[in-house]
Amino acid sequence: MLLLLLGIILLHIAVLVLLFVSTIVSSWLVNNSYSADLWQNCSEGVSSTWNCLTASNNEWLQSVQAMMILSIIFSVLSLFLFFCQLFTLTKGGRFYLTGIFQILAGLCVMAGAIIFTVRHTEWNKDPAANFGFAYILAWVAFPLAAISGIIYVILRKRE
Repeated sequence: MLLLLLGIILLHIAVLVLLFVSTIVSSWLVNNSYSADLWQNCSEGVSSTWNCLTASNNEWLQSVQAMMILSIIFSVLSLFLFFCQLFTLTKGGRFYLTGIFQILAGLCVMAGAIIFTVRHTEWNKDPAANFGFAYILAWVAFPLAAISGIIYVILRKRE
């Protein structure tokens, strides 16, 4: 049982790391001389210096920012609730609240990534730009958060 709990906690921490990195790192769209994320657009200027500007004020980009921040908040709350329920839940009880918050975190990151996928062409007209690793990490965080949430819902507390 201890190994199962340790595995679940490590999975949850891995999801949190993926969510933080995908939200913070400037690599949602990349090109040879261009890099963009949810917060800023950077392009290579003269003498290999990078010029960064604040990202657009589009409503859809703000909704992606909000979804990614909400996913982090839900995942942190879920981890906190897991530790609280671990010590206060009665024997045989299930971690429903923890699982619901983790599933919500997964749904938020999925919604943010879908919105970005559909609408990024309105923001970035460069056809040579590719999705960066932070965008891919957001998509990897979605199934891991959902699986983690389902595990929490199924998990029963034992002595």
